[in-house]
Amino acid sequence: MHVREAGSGPPILFLHGFTCHGGFFAPQFEALFAEAHLLAPDLPGHGLTGGSGHPLTIEGAADACAALLEERRLGGVLVVGWSMGAAVAYAMIARHGTKRLAGLVVEDMTPRVLSDAAWTLGTRDGLDATRNAAILSGMAARWPETAQAIVNGAFSAETPQGEALRKWAVGEIMQADPLAMTEIWASLTQQDFRALLPQIDIPVTLAYGANSRLYDAGVAHWQAQQIPRGRVVCFAHSGHAPHLEEPQAFNALLRLLRRDP
Repeated sequence: MHVREAGSGPPILFLHGFTCHGGFFAPQFEALFAEAHLLAPDLPGHGLTGGSGHPLTIEGAADACAALLEERRLGGVLVVGWSMGAAVAYAMIARHGTKRLAGLVVEDMTPRVLSDAAWTLGTRDGLDATRNAAILSGMAARWPETAQAIVNGAFSAETPQGEALRKWAVGEIMQADPLAMTEIWASLTQQDFRALLPQIDIPVTLAYGANSRLYDAGVAHWQAQQIPRGRVVCFAHSGHAPHLEEPQAFNALLRLLRRDP
């Protein structure tokens, strides 16, 4: 994997969202490089990693991240998983345990994306298997519209960076490979980590934006109730991406967790 890496000290591993790349954590790198060892891989299928031999699945990304920590011989790692990145973190814990981890930040993500009659804490719009099949069938052919829809759903109307941030994000997401993204989205929407949550033995901070267009606040609170050492942090002026929308507040949270996960 291509990995953005900077700084020294306690390690923080940043895992980006669907269609994005490690560069989406630039505000964290700018603020924290003098205080911590920062790593932000481009997950398989994304960014400069692309489809370079890694399975285009959440499990494949989880294994690649576990291998990265193993290769660097890193321990006491604080993992920050934004959206799909949180699913990768959950899969890494399920497949490789927590021996190298000090804590986890789940940034505006559900343990199961798809809703059904028994599960209503997926996406706000109640995406189910039938609608998801239609999305998958047309994702590559309608990539410009898909990229714009992803950005429209990511940021709150209150985001100070506003149009400049949206324009930048659309440009970056448009460069993703639509066929690879279709394969990864299929894997992401198959995941269900609900049974894993009670088994997680490290502190987990459920961070969410009060104005998220993708997930209701109940998603974070439900997960915190399932995780033995779970707690909730709300970013009042953010949507789906507090680390970009309220970077100073988000960085302050990471500084706190770096000292006391």
